[in-house]
Amino acid sequence: MSAEFECARAACRAAATHHIVWRNPRIHSEDRRKIWLACDEHVGFLSDYLRTRDFPVEVRQGLPA
Repeated sequence: MSAEFECARAACRAAATHHIVWRNPRIHSEDRRKIWLACDEHVGFLSDYLRTRDFPVEVRQGLPA
């Protein structure tokens, strides 16, 4: 893991340990996905933020390939 991949939470500079795959179904087609990186501390916050908006969300360990 490289420290150059930081958590997407505002003001967090911790190394990313997870990636959150999501999309906004109102504007994105089924094959369009977005990725946010998250540290251990903020993975729950970021994924909950997306889920409360009814976005499809998948949390995956590690960084995307």
